[in-house]
Amino acid sequence: MHSSLFDALTADEIQRASAAVRRERIGGSRPGFAAVFTDEPDKHLLRDGETVSRRARAMVLDRDTGTSYDVVVDLDTDKVVSSTEVEHGSVPMLESEFELVADMIKNDTRYIEALAKRGITDLSLVQLDPWGVANRAEFEVEGKRLWGTTSYLRHFPGDNPYPHPVEGVIAVVDLVAREVVAVHDFGVRPMNPEPSNYTAEHNQPMRTDVAPLEITQPRGVGFRLDGPQLTWQKWRFRINMHPLEGLVIHGAEYLDDGEYRSVMHRGSLSEMVVPYGDPHAEHYWRSAFDAGEYGLGKLANSLRLGCDCLGEIVYLDAVLADENGEPTTIENAVCIHEEDAGILWKHTDWVTGEADVRRSRRLVVSSIATVGNYHYGFYWNFYQDASIEVEVKLLGIVQTRAVEDGETYAHGTPVAPNLIATYHQHLFSFRLDMEVDGWRNSVFQNDSHSLPVGEANPHGNAIGLTKTLIAHENDGDWFTNPHTSRSWTVVNPHKKNRWGMPVGYKLLPGWASATMLAQPPAMVAKRAGFAARNMWVTPYQQDEIRSAGEYPNQDRSGAGLPAWTAGNRHVQDSDVVLWHTLGVTHIPRAEDWPVMPVEKAGFHLLPVNFFDKNPALDVPASTSAHGPADAASSGDTCCHPGE
Repeated sequence: MHSSLFDALTADEIQRASAAVRRERIGGSRPGFAAVFTDEPDKHLLRDGETVSRRARAMVLDRDTGTSYDVVVDLDTDKVVSSTEVEHGSVPMLESEFELVADMIKNDTRYIEALAKRGITDLSLVQLDPWGVANRAEFEVEGKRLWGTTSYLRHFPGDNPYPHPVEGVIAVVDLVAREVVAVHDFGVRPMNPEPSNYTAEHNQPMRTDVAPLEITQPRGVGFRLDGPQLTWQKWRFRINMHPLEGLVIHGAEYLDDGEYRSVMHRGSLSEMVVPYGDPHAEHYWRSAFDAGEYGLGKLANSLRLGCDCLGEIVYLDAVLADENGEPTTIENAVCIHEEDAGILWKHTDWVTGEADVRRSRRLVVSSIATVGNYHYGFYWNFYQDASIEVEVKLLGIVQTRAVEDGETYAHGTPVAPNLIATYHQHLFSFRLDMEVDGWRNSVFQNDSHSLPVGEANPHGNAIGLTKTLIAHENDGDWFTNPHTSRSWTVVNPHKKNRWGMPVGYKLLPGWASATMLAQPPAMVAKRAGFAARNMWVTPYQQDEIRSAGEYPNQDRSGAGLPAWTAGNRHVQDSDVVLWHTLGVTHIPRAEDWPVMPVEKAGFHLLPVNFFDKNPALDVPASTSAHGPADAASSGDTCCHPGE
């Protein structure tokens, strides 16, 4: 379904939607706009041929009362068509609240005294990081706007603060009442005396043997952009930025025999959670829902050539709403480029000696978001063999805590004097609204296995494949299983390839398939119920977009996937949505300090009998672009001597 009705809002549409909210006095006299984005139309209505208006949706905070509102505006009439008070949870954090939290706490006498006990009297170099407090049962969060904080000390303005946690001091603020409701002091611990900075001036000398590496495309890029629609070789799709989910891919289609065939209607990160595994009173409650509490799209970086992206780059800006409902632009929020991806296919005829090789090229669409101490890079890689790879890159600085001299610690790794990096998880939930050659699809869980030795397997070598039909939401196993090479295939049973096989696409899990380790009574286990499984299958519903519910900030209701699937709805031969949980359990290493090398997680979508044969046979042979350093480029084909 390839419609501009799903595209991100323009600056003009953001202004009109916000103006409609203010005219209706929704959110009081000082409405805070946590997110304004496209209210995507119901696909069922579009298939039925009904006229659908372009709509915007706003998550609005009444700053005076703490009440959150979910508002829909018809952009054809510029009128509010619905406004609902949020029953559970609250809108994500506003930018001004970051500063307000710090100002309130630094003026609280209890906090000042706690820091004075640690010899800290100049609070100008103290950094406070805000955390949601919904995991702390002693606080009533419904209808309130509470944030907890942890503190760090910079030795100078550009110092890395995370080597110097102000251990044991936790403050909680009520942003509606404008008061610090609690300051906890769990005891003074020594602070790591050493600086741990990662910038070049603090890590001299630099290597001198790094040869220049240049990537050039003398004839320009091989893709075409028409607004948000991108066409590259046989791929066509639309690129959008969502203030909460970040990068969104719409309408992915592949050209086959002159006709575009649908693969996926919508793909994005739905939610992610970072639960920490330290059981002590000052740490147990920490977790972050980076989409629902902070907004990954709003925190997207402006990417820089040669640093974040390398090669012939085309950028897209992100136009989003600020907290006053005015459009603001994040320049270069999305990076698009082509990469060499190694060998695509190869065969050497051992009799004739003839070798035929094709090099793989991939189109990369990426964005990077910064959430406090961590950064997340999201990469959608499109290949010439009609596959899609989704890759998450985890970067940044690990969370720390202080310990006594010689103290051993069961839930973290020593990285500096008196400093431990704590164990934690990064769990990502991707929502994949599949439309494999049409929307009437079924899902199978695939497990390979050996067969019992007997008449059907007399030599013990037979391999079998069990395909479990997911007829209802709770059928199947739902966890990755490397022992059975488990995958999940979405098929269109109404369309067959030349060999009579139903056309399909397979989700092949990656190596990072962590699920939630926290368990009751940990509140995060219920709040992030999506992370209890690696795979969920649901029938498409317009309002089921975010796997932990629309408002996980301060929500303890267990919203999202566990609630939706409780009815075990029918999903066979329907418009199906896959929800894939992946991620890492991060046991920090000394090598992760003071800034960690990139860690990766991801998965692959592969065509399975979608074609009659290898769809990449028409990829031309490469040319020899570079020879030895002292030789000129020959320009000859290097992959097929017979050409």
